[in-house]
Amino acid sequence: MTQQVNLTARFTVHVRDVSVVSLALCAAVAVTACSSSGENDKAPQRTPAATQTPTAASPSLSSTAGAEDAAVISAYTSSWDAQTAAYAKASSTGTDLKKNTTFKALADIERDLSAMRKAGQVTTGKPVIHPKVVKVTHAKILTATVADCVDTTNWTLIDKASKEEVPLPTTRLTKYVSTATLEKWGTKWMVTKLAAQEQGC
Repeated sequence: MTQQVNLTARFTVHVRDVSVVSLALCAAVAVTACSSSGENDKAPQRTPAATQTPTAASPSLSSTAGAEDAAVISAYTSSWDAQTAAYAKASSTGTDLKKNTTFKALADIERDLSAMRKAGQVTTGKPVIHPKVVKVTHAKILTATVADCVDTTNWTLIDKASKEEVPLPTTRLTKYVSTATLEKWGTKWMVTKLAAQEQGC
């Protein structure tokens, strides 16, 4: 079972009693915590897509699925790039954050950015991500689940004025499992939820 991750989940996954200063960045990696039901404890296995003999007029379902997966990963990566830019200045202004991120994911990130501004903190460097599409649900709104291993080793929280690194708990996970939910709006995939688990990777 996973536990609620506080505001610094991105930088201090697995730690609950840290100051606002270190709490601000949890959102960059996985603003929302996984549910207590444990539904995110294990990444769902993707079932192989049925295939058909490709023809000149009709591409195979497997190739279509591959293209969809690529679009999902592209949107997810773009969201992360925008998050990284926003955390580097504690503001989403002038970034592409809203192009691929919305709903709870965006609200949580904005809340973290607000906390960072109040604490006078920003980030340097960037996280390393390793996303994989593990499930695509075909419904009225196409939904995808992405599993990731987020490495924050070289993503540093610093005091904006002094440029000094902000001390973070030594018990934090610098590499941890994260999941994301994306929805397809028209031809565009949007990140609607980010979640971090208290699980290393």
